[in-house]
Amino acid sequence: MTRFALTLEFDGGPFMGLQRQDHGPSVQQAVEEAAFRVTGEDVRMHAAGRTDSGVHALGMVAHIDVEKPFDPFRLMEALNYHLKPDPVAVLACEVKPDDWHARFSCIGRAYEYRIVNRRAPLTLEKGKAWAVTRPLDAKAMHQAAQSLVGRHDFTTFRSVHCQSQSPVKTLDRLDVSREGEQVIVRAEARSFLHHQVRSMVGTLVLVGLGQWRVEQVAEALHARDRTALGLNAPPDGLYFVRAVYPD
Repeated sequence: MTRFALTLEFDGGPFMGLQRQDHGPSVQQAVEEAAFRVTGEDVRMHAAGRTDSGVHALGMVAHIDVEKPFDPFRLMEALNYHLKPDPVAVLACEVKPDDWHARFSCIGRAYEYRIVNRRAPLTLEKGKAWAVTRPLDAKAMHQAAQSLVGRHDFTTFRSVHCQSQSPVKTLDRLDVSREGEQVIVRAEARSFLHHQVRSMVGTLVLVGLGQWRVEQVAEALHARDRTALGLNAPPDGLYFVRAVYPD
C-alpha cells in the first residue's frame, strides 16, 4: 500500500462541498471515483480541510492509499484524465510515509477571500468573488481585523453547526488589502471553525462600508455570542490556498 499526497485545485461551484454528501456531488466523490477508474480499487480520500458548497481551492492537500504500484506523475496524469469534466485538477502528486496524514499532520492552513468592489456586475468572476458595489475602506477593515488576531474564543464567528470541540482558536494572520478593484482578505491559522473566515469577512465588510465602527469587531468577538455577528459572507469568494506541514 502506497500513500500518495495530492495537491488539488477545484471550482467549488458545482459541488455540495469537499466531503461526500448524501444530497449531491462532492470533490471527494469526484476524486475517489476517478481513482477507482484508474486503479480498480475503492480508495478513501482524506483532506487537510473541509470546504462548504461554493468554496474553491487553489492548493488543497489530500491523500489516498493505493495497493497497485504507480509512478506519482503517471497517477496524477491518469487522475486528471478521469476527473474530466469535473472542475477538479491534481496539481501535484508525491509519495508519503505511511504515518503521514493530510489532515492530522497539517500544522497550518491558509485561506483567501476575494471581494470585487465596483458598481458593475461580475461577468468573468461570477461565482468566484463577492461583488460589493459600494466603496469599501480597506484600511479600516485591516485595522479592525487586527483585534481578531491571536488566541480567542471565536463563538461569535462560529457556525451553529460547527463540530469543533472548542470555540477557542489561534488566528495567526488576518490581513486586508486593496489590489485595484479587488479587496483581498488573507487568513492563516493552524485550524479554523466552521464558517469562521466567512463570518470574519462579512463583519469586516460592515466596517469597510462604514456601518460598523472599527471597535465593534472587538466588541462582537468579546460578546462570544453568534447573534452579535454582523454578517456572514457568501461562499463564492473563499479559497483554500495552502496547507502547511512540518519539514
